[in-house]
Amino acid sequence: MSPVFPTVREVLALDPVRRGAPRLVAGEAGLDRPVRWVHVAEVPDIATLLGGGELVLTTGIGLPADDAGLRAFIGDLAEVGVSGLVVELGRRYPTEVPRVMAVAAERRGLPLVELRRATPFVRITEAVHAQIVDAQLHELRATEEIHQRFTDLSVEGAGAAEVVRQAAELAGCPVVLENLSRQVLAYDPAGESADLLLDGWEQHSRRIRPTGRTAYDGDSGWLVTTVGARGQDWGRLLLRWPARAGLGDGRPVGTPPTRLTILVERAASTLALGRLIRRDAEGLERQLHRTLLTALLDHSRPVDEIALRARALGVTLDRRHLVGIMVRHRRDAPAGTPAPGEGGPPVDGAGPPAYPVTWPTPAPVDPQAGPARLRDLAEAVGQALRETKLSGLTSPVDDQAVGVLLALPDAAAEERALTAFAAAVRRRHPDPPPSGGNSHRLTVIVAAGSGVGSLREVRRSLVEARQLAEAARRDSRELPVFRLPHVGLAGLLHLLRDEPRLQTFVERELGALLAHDAQHPREQLLGTLRAYLEQGRNKSAGAAAAHLSRPAFYERLARIGRILGVDLDSVETSLSLHVALLALDAIRTP
Repeated sequence: MSPVFPTVREVLALDPVRRGAPRLVAGEAGLDRPVRWVHVAEVPDIATLLGGGELVLTTGIGLPADDAGLRAFIGDLAEVGVSGLVVELGRRYPTEVPRVMAVAAERRGLPLVELRRATPFVRITEAVHAQIVDAQLHELRATEEIHQRFTDLSVEGAGAAEVVRQAAELAGCPVVLENLSRQVLAYDPAGESADLLLDGWEQHSRRIRPTGRTAYDGDSGWLVTTVGARGQDWGRLLLRWPARAGLGDGRPVGTPPTRLTILVERAASTLALGRLIRRDAEGLERQLHRTLLTALLDHSRPVDEIALRARALGVTLDRRHLVGIMVRHRRDAPAGTPAPGEGGPPVDGAGPPAYPVTWPTPAPVDPQAGPARLRDLAEAVGQALRETKLSGLTSPVDDQAVGVLLALPDAAAEERALTAFAAAVRRRHPDPPPSGGNSHRLTVIVAAGSGVGSLREVRRSLVEARQLAEAARRDSRELPVFRLPHVGLAGLLHLLRDEPRLQTFVERELGALLAHDAQHPREQLLGTLRAYLEQGRNKSAGAAAAHLSRPAFYERLARIGRILGVDLDSVETSLSLHVALLALDAIRTP
């Protein structure tokens, strides 16, 4: 779709203008200026009545007779921002416009056109204004389609990949969804090369710095809007405009049309809404279990009501020792399962949203493989509870994990019950046999929070279990049950990697250095800082680890301190930077 207003070049191609035998005298560089309106003028001080964007038509009969006056007339039109000047020859200027006008217009980049045959100006104004109105109607219809399309996606609960695909289809331009750490969550190249689009994405994204929540970065050609809801921003949606249009040398023309701004904002609101919606296709009993577990996690119902409803389901939670458990696969999806858009883990729900942009193109698989796999795991967990004669609530709590609230008679039974439960889960959901000479590795993680003696404390145990299950994915140990003592700082940061506040902390601590490295890819000062901190702030050891001479290493450290505005000799500052580095590693690791 074209912008709302026609350009000077397009106006010159209209039949009423062509009948006047137009000839461009000066200002070819401005032919792609939009024409907002057409104005007929025969007085020299017309500029004070204009607002910019007009195509001025004149016979010249009222223009100044002296060169200085003509230069001032052209200068005034250029200053107010008119799109062009069309002069009909014959009345004031028999054969051509004065050269002083052409020189002044060329210097200002203002298109100056001669009409060598008499043409009724009313025909020109009618034709141009009709085109403007038609374009505005076309734009209005396109905007209406955008609203309808994204309303339908919101009602259907479409995933991020589908929202991004529809946005790219409507815009005809590449669209990328990223998190706050510039990791790609979903994308659609709109027919272009995905490899070229995503190559070095993080560094490229850090150079895109629009001003405002929704804005166009003319230097990079990306229209950007922030994605979030309820005051919590968690990503950016970027649309590259124009994809293939321009002035012939790849430079974009002006700013994107209004419909594209509306499009990215509607797509962003649909993504934010979709993140808030959880779809559930379970049976009634499992839905009730899930309702109660969710209520315990978000404190949405009084605990007395939860205990009453659980008792009606045959699960007694009063005066019991309660343990929160999360069971999940070590991998987010079976081998070959595509992520939304191209490849990688899912982006909706509580699962980790980011995935490497170099994920290989997967073979086609059943799109229901992920949900079916989760249902199988949920069934195995339910059977394990029955087999071990344990009582509790159990249900999937997100797209990857099955939650369990175990109700035991007393604390002494905790370790024995957890061991028996974990063994039963693996019997019901066995690990695949080793192949290709690889050693056997447990594919199901069982993580348990701290036991509590009150239903009011259960949320802490469930959240702890969820965090442990996430952190255990990076743990190489084959533990039957993961508990809190098994998780260190790296694991803690890994399980918090999708938390916007952690991503904001990383950007606050390291953003300036990451931006510097993006601008100077050969220098990579982040590696120097890493070597310094990993060697316990020993500069000699850090220089050796970085393969630099000590003077060069010291000079780099001084530059890092200036870029970040910190003192690297400060223990507290170095500790904060080291935690930020570990968090950055966790964010970048799927």
